[in-house]
Amino acid sequence: MQKRVSLLLLSTGLAVMAGCSKETNIARSFYSEAGSEIETRDFGNATMNNTMVQSGERSYIIDLTRRFAADVPNTVNFAFDSAVLDAGAQAALMQQADWIRQFPEVRFRVYGHTDLVGSNAYNKGLGLRRANAVVAFLSTQGISRSRLEAVVSYGETQPLVFVQSEERRNRRTVTEVSGLVEKNPALLNGKYAEVIFREYVQSAQPIHTQEEVSGGGQAAGSGG
Repeated sequence: MQKRVSLLLLSTGLAVMAGCSKETNIARSFYSEAGSEIETRDFGNATMNNTMVQSGERSYIIDLTRRFAADVPNTVNFAFDSAVLDAGAQAALMQQADWIRQFPEVRFRVYGHTDLVGSNAYNKGLGLRRANAVVAFLSTQGISRSRLEAVVSYGETQPLVFVQSEERRNRRTVTEVSGLVEKNPALLNGKYAEVIFREYVQSAQPIHTQEEVSGGGQAAGSGG
């Protein structure tokens, strides 16, 4: 009899705990921000992510970021302890500027990096100088400073190659899409569609003219 009573009390206790847990979870999901139980790193990220996904802005940013990195060099490198843009860096940034001008509704962010030589504080400042140098150059290419919304320095915290010696690949800036100038992504549709349509038309054009084809046929028949 005593054993049955103990089992009954144990079952009741577990049921109560389960009920409390369920009610607590329901209350938490009702009163907390959407997605907060999944995204726990920083308060507000879940709301921002939900808003961007539902408005379509997140998908635009992801697509444009991938497109930007595929179409133009999004990284430029620097000499040791320098924020000076050499000829190669300027050439890459001019390609970036040409691409950026096609999308006036898009904002960009420049991230500065250094290698692992030197102190953390010094390298953070150096990374910021490099990012500022890139922003200043892009602004001379007709890009509004308001669209280069921020410059960020990671200093030596995110090396591509983890070596304590000088490493050029770590001394870099990276330009990325960061958002839209306006919150309504529909503003991007027309311009983006225009670029896609232009590329679609160009892709349909023949690679060779009729004269080139005819000449190629004669050359192919001559052997050799």
